[in-house]
Amino acid sequence: MPRILMERSGEMEIFARVVQEGGFSAAARSLDLTPSAVSRVIARLEERLGARLLMRTTRALSLTEEGETYFQAALNILQAISDADHAAAAGAVRGRLRVSASLPFGTMFVAPAVPGFLARHPDVIVDFSATDDIVDLLAQRTDVAIRVGDLTDSALIARKLGQSRRVVCASPAYLEQHGAPKTPGDLQGHNCLRFNFRRSRIGWPFRQDGRVLEQLVSGNLLVNNGETMRQMALAGVGVARLGLFHVAADIETGALTPLLEAYNPDDLETINAVYVGGGHVPYRVRAFIDHLVDTLASEPLLTGR
Repeated sequence: MPRILMERSGEMEIFARVVQEGGFSAAARSLDLTPSAVSRVIARLEERLGARLLMRTTRALSLTEEGETYFQAALNILQAISDADHAAAAGAVRGRLRVSASLPFGTMFVAPAVPGFLARHPDVIVDFSATDDIVDLLAQRTDVAIRVGDLTDSALIARKLGQSRRVVCASPAYLEQHGAPKTPGDLQGHNCLRFNFRRSRIGWPFRQDGRVLEQLVSGNLLVNNGETMRQMALAGVGVARLGLFHVAADIETGALTPLLEAYNPDDLETINAVYVGGGHVPYRVRAFIDHLVDTLASEPLLTGR
């Protein structure tokens, strides 16, 4: 029986690696096996289960319905084995930790926190990516993602890191040429910079007559990340709506001027660390999120004021 269980866990690990790496050859390289050995294991696994787990063509590999069910179960079992190993090693934090964060927040807050985390946990390899795209944690094998704004994926567990007020702003050069908007409706006559990703809202919220209303805006530039929008605003291209944490230094130096503050409806966005729930959460994920919470707890730019 022990030998059979050992074989099954090995099959699970190879199968999971094939799915995660997207193919037999890539999985074989990561496991230091030959592609033919990996292929034989998958064939034996499918024969034992009496079900096809993978659909293979010359160009792509995809999971069948049975394969998806088995993959999720295998991940839980392999994680339980990993956690048992960690528990036996006095809860040591080790392994590869894949982290994703938006460009501005990742640059300003997450990246500076990484050295301290690595100093405390030298056996962890941090694989850090900065992007404003919404990352599919399962598909892109990401352990932790830092998201700014509303969360729509109910399968994820979130832990709050802070919140930031958003501010409408423009450069003095732009305002000198085009004038400053006095009311939200005046924005219709201004070049408003917008985001081009799907989660961006159509209008900008303002409090008017006791209600929060969406003011439609338009302009000749759309960008896919906050840092590019900040640079365009600094260059005088138009009016931007950005997180205060991102432009507080520019406002302090006078490089950007806040606009329509009397109409700001406490336009807050929450910053969360999110991860996949279910089963056992790896110690390295828990340790990293704990480290971020502790590091950012005293950050004044994340209090929402």
